[in-house]
Amino acid sequence: MIVDAHLDLAHNALDLGRDLTLPLAELRARDARAEIPVVTLPALREGGVGLCFATLWVDPRRYTDPQSAHAQARKQLEVYLRWEEQGWVRILRDRASLARHLALWPQDRITALLILIEGAECIREPGEVAFWKSEGVRLIGPAWNRTRYCGGTREPGGLSELGLELLQAMHESRLALDFSHMDEQAFWQALEVFEGPVCATHSNPRALLGGEGLEFSNRHLSDAMIRAIGERQGVIGTVLYGFFLDHNWKRGMERVGLEVVGQHLAHTAGLIGWDRVGIGSDFDGGFGMKENPYGLDQPADLQKIARLVPEPFQRSVLGENWLRWLQVALG
Repeated sequence: MIVDAHLDLAHNALDLGRDLTLPLAELRARDARAEIPVVTLPALREGGVGLCFATLWVDPRRYTDPQSAHAQARKQLEVYLRWEEQGWVRILRDRASLARHLALWPQDRITALLILIEGAECIREPGEVAFWKSEGVRLIGPAWNRTRYCGGTREPGGLSELGLELLQAMHESRLALDFSHMDEQAFWQALEVFEGPVCATHSNPRALLGGEGLEFSNRHLSDAMIRAIGERQGVIGTVLYGFFLDHNWKRGMERVGLEVVGQHLAHTAGLIGWDRVGIGSDFDGGFGMKENPYGLDQPADLQKIARLVPEPFQRSVLGENWLRWLQVALG
């Protein structure tokens, strides 16, 4: 089973108007935009992606205040619940639902979803965390860019007082913390005060991306951050966007070679071990097939990542590491 720890499925369905219940070839025939889609629900099923972390992500350009962000996130959640009712997906809510999914998936190949809030502006105030848990959310990433809770990509800064309250509410509701997009100052503050499960669903090593000082440098993880996540038994998902694999790459250039993905995997594993490395593709997360590395044209192609990993750890990186982490995170 492949586990992909980051897909903006509801954003694609609502904001981009993509019918993700279509076969991938049919969706591509209908969608003439430059960003060629890579993911549909049938493509996930056919590609052996048995579980993905599905986001509630509201584009900051589409909301004006926490109330409007909340309303849009609720609509995205309704997409996932509708797909579950129609039999397209299973939503994981606890260890029992994970165990049931693992038993059923070899026969029915239905993809499971773990619901993740990415950028917490849709949480109107920290006391609302319990509501979101009741609705199925199991993982929260407080940042995208800067939010009311903490600094984020390109907009540095630490945790606000509201951010500290958010982390406390998450701990009380037994939700896990996603460090992806959090600025490094906020990261270290959160690591000190948050006692629950942690991960980075879609983050790459900063050391391979020009180090400090470049645009987006705080989007990536320093070696010290990677080690700290490993020490907390977290898993880091490698993101597969060309610019987050090679900082010299730009849209319109030849696609990044697949071997570059292997370099990122190996760097992270060299710091915390292959048992803490996974995939967080972010496919169709504001980019499309031409922005992916060569050969990653559809979910089934994630199998190719196994070739980049030492043989004893291939199954672990493709999915087993995330499954083991979920046994704790869903406790």
